[in-house]
Amino acid sequence: MSFDVRVSGAVEEVVAQTLPGLVEALVASGITAQDASLWGAAAEAEASQRLGWVNAVSVSRPLLPRIAAVRDELRARGVTRIVLAGMGGSSLAPEVIAQTSGVPLVILDSTAPGQVLAAIDGDVESGGLAQTALVVSSKSGSTVETDSARRAFEAAYRDLGIDPAERIVVVTDPGSPLELSATEAGYTVFAADPTVGGRYSALTAFGLVPAGLAGVDVAELLDEAEATLLEVAIDDPRNPALVLAAAIAGGTPRADKLGLVSDETYLRGLPDWIEQLIAESTGKEGTGILPVVLLPVSPEVDRTPDDLRIVRLVDDVHHEHLFEHHHGEVLVSGSLGAQFVVWEYATAIAGRLLGIDPFDQPDVESAKAATRALLESRPEPSAPAFTADGVQVRVSDPELAASGTLAGVLDALWKLIPVDGYVAIQAYVDRWRSPQLAGLRELVAADAGRPTTFGWGPRFLHSTGQFHKGGPATGVFLQILESTDVDVEIPGRPFTFGELIAAQAAGDAAVLANEHGRPVVTLTLTDPTVDVLTLFEAAQ
Repeated sequence: MSFDVRVSGAVEEVVAQTLPGLVEALVASGITAQDASLWGAAAEAEASQRLGWVNAVSVSRPLLPRIAAVRDELRARGVTRIVLAGMGGSSLAPEVIAQTSGVPLVILDSTAPGQVLAAIDGDVESGGLAQTALVVSSKSGSTVETDSARRAFEAAYRDLGIDPAERIVVVTDPGSPLELSATEAGYTVFAADPTVGGRYSALTAFGLVPAGLAGVDVAELLDEAEATLLEVAIDDPRNPALVLAAAIAGGTPRADKLGLVSDETYLRGLPDWIEQLIAESTGKEGTGILPVVLLPVSPEVDRTPDDLRIVRLVDDVHHEHLFEHHHGEVLVSGSLGAQFVVWEYATAIAGRLLGIDPFDQPDVESAKAATRALLESRPEPSAPAFTADGVQVRVSDPELAASGTLAGVLDALWKLIPVDGYVAIQAYVDRWRSPQLAGLRELVAADAGRPTTFGWGPRFLHSTGQFHKGGPATGVFLQILESTDVDVEIPGRPFTFGELIAAQAAGDAAVLANEHGRPVVTLTLTDPTVDVLTLFEAAQ
C-alpha cells in the first residue's frame, strides 16, 4: 500500500465503532463520484462546486509539459531562484513539496516589511533579483498579501530595467481579476481548476507550478498520488482515509484537538499543511478539530491531555517498536503524494462526521474586513497598558495587566483558559529574522498546561484563523508584534507593508475580543533580537 495507518488502544475502539457507518453510507465512493449531498442540504450548493480535487491527478497531468517548458525558458534567461507569493493553500503545499524534495523555493507568505525586502533582494548563494522569478498564486486573484507582493516585485524589476513579463508567472482561477490583469500585462498565466478550494489544491496548478518551476519532479508526486486513488475510493473498512477520518473525528465524547508529530519521517513541513487543511475545513459553527503541530519532546506528547489525540508521521507503521512505544496514538506513513490524497479525503469525511461543510470558510472574511476598516480610518495606536524591559503590553481587558509585569500578564491570560481550552500564539514578525521565536510555543505549553498552537502572522489567518473565530470559543490569544524602522512601499496603494501588517494584527485582535469575547494580549517587541529573551524568561 502507498499509505498506511495503524491505531491502537482507545483510538482503535473509536475507529471500530465509527467505520461501519461510513462504509454502509458509501461515503468513500460517494466522494469519488463527487456526491455533493454527503454533507447535508445546507452544504450541498458549496460542495457541488468544490469536489474537483478528487480528479486532480488526471486534470493536472497535462500541465507538466508546460511547467517544464516555462522552467527551461526561465533558466535560459538566467533565473536561478524562484519566489512564491501566496497565502494558505497557495503556499503551504508548494512549501512541503519543495522541502521534501530538497529543492530551494522561497515562500513569501508575509507582509512583514523585512521579509518582503529580503525576498526581493535575494542573496549571494541563491541569486539576487536579476536571477529571480516570481510566482504569484491567488485563487480569488484579490488576496491583499499576494497583490501587494506582486506590486512590490513589479516595481523592483522595473528599477533594474527588467520587464516584469519576463519574470512573473501567475496561477489563478479562470476569470479572476488577476488573470485578466496578468494576461493584459503579458505575464505567463496558469489557469487553475475553479472547482477546487485552496486548501484542497495541493495536486493542482497551485501546488505543482511553483514546485515544478523550482525544479521538483512533480510527475513523480502525481504518480505517488495516483497509486493511492483506488484505496481511498473503496467502501471498505481497510480504506486508509476512512480509518484516518474515524480516528481524528470519531468517538463520543470526541477529542477536539489533534497533535501532529513528525519525528521519524522525511516529509518536512507536512504538519503545517495538515494544520491548515483541518483547521479551516472543520473549525466552524462552534465545533471543529484544532491541529497542534508538536515536536517529539513537546509537553503535550509527554503528558497528553484527554481532549488531544496524537497522529505521528513515521517512515513505516509496521515497525513493531514504534507501535509498542507509541501505543494509543495514530501512526501514519506514506509517500507525499499519498499523504495529500488521504488527508484530503479524511478531512472531507471528518466534516461529515462533525455535521459541517468542510469546503467553506465563513469566518475568514471578518478579519479581512476589520483590516480594511483600519487601513481606511488610520486610527492612532492605542497606548500600551505598560512597558516592561522594552516590551509594550496591550490587553483586551485591563485586569489582565493588573500585575504590571510580563510574567504576571501571561499568568493572568493562562487563568482564563477553559478546562478544554487552548492557547494560540500569533507572531506578526519577520520569521526569517527571528525564527527562534517559534520556540516560545514549547515554553507556553509547559507554563499554561494546555495545548498551544503557534502561527506566523498574517499566514495563520488563512489557516487556523478560521478555527479561532468559527470553532469552539475556548481559545486565549497571545499576539507578538515587532517595532522596526524597516518599511516597504506598496506601489499604487495608500499604505505600506508595515501599515498593512499592523492593521492585520489589530483587526484580528479586535474581531477576537469584540465579536467573540476572547481574551487577547498583544506584546510589541521594540528590539526583537533582545526582547525575545525577555519574553522567553517571562513564559517560564
